[in-house]
Amino acid sequence: MLINAIDAIAASQTSSVLFMDATFVLPNSDRDASAEYMEKRITGAVFFDINLVADKSSPLPHTMPNAAMFTDHMRLLGLNSDHMVIIYDQSGMLSAARAWWMLRHFGHDHVAILDGGLPAWEAAGGTVETGAPSTPETGSFTAMAADPHAIMTREDMIALVAMPLSDRSAQIVDARSAGRFTGKVAEPRPGMASGHMSGALNCPISHLIDADTGICKSPAQLKTIFADAGIDLNKPVVTSCGSGVTACGLAFGFALIGKHDVSIYDGSWSEWGAPDANRLSCPVVTG
Repeated sequence: MLINAIDAIAASQTSSVLFMDATFVLPNSDRDASAEYMEKRITGAVFFDINLVADKSSPLPHTMPNAAMFTDHMRLLGLNSDHMVIIYDQSGMLSAARAWWMLRHFGHDHVAILDGGLPAWEAAGGTVETGAPSTPETGSFTAMAADPHAIMTREDMIALVAMPLSDRSAQIVDARSAGRFTGKVAEPRPGMASGHMSGALNCPISHLIDADTGICKSPAQLKTIFADAGIDLNKPVVTSCGSGVTACGLAFGFALIGKHDVSIYDGSWSEWGAPDANRLSCPVVTG
């Protein structure tokens, strides 16, 4: 699931490896993910655009596509069913985990995240390229039917939040920063409510990686981080975030310690905290 830069460079020497740049930035950022990909990327990498590989009929940002949609997008990226996919982003794994989760969700298990992302690749001597990429040959990948229980809907979350904490079938773990979780920092999307779902626990995705290197923390460190956040590793988890991206990062962190009873609230705060959400059924808590 996690591959270091030295091993990734060695793997890059074979034709069965496909690198994907899955860089994503928040809407209030002054960065441009596609421009960064054009400026510098791992040699031969294709761009997994989280905003494009999505169900465009949804009013929410980058909603999970269905299997047919995902198949079409992955074939355009040149993905074959026998490819080993190595995913990275410009920062480490803050958004790469979304692509990792989507690929696994649709049945492509031979996928890993490059530990430390593009900076680690360069530091290890990996080659990069710039400019317009060549168009890949159409791939043969076909998505498999996904587990419907892997994604939670707003209705699922409404039912979960309405339960007393002691009766809940799963813990809600929010990947947003502490400031956004408590409501002290405004959401990056205009008009969104500030705060969190009742009974949710906060485990900022940034805690899972080294701030200087973007390298994932060790399994032992991850277990401590999850415990400090109040998470019971013996109980199921639903992860949430701003729009379903770093929620997948938490799922990846759990997977690294062998915890797989984890589902994603794909709509996340973009749906729950939306200006038109019914606050009786989607209550918001601050502090």
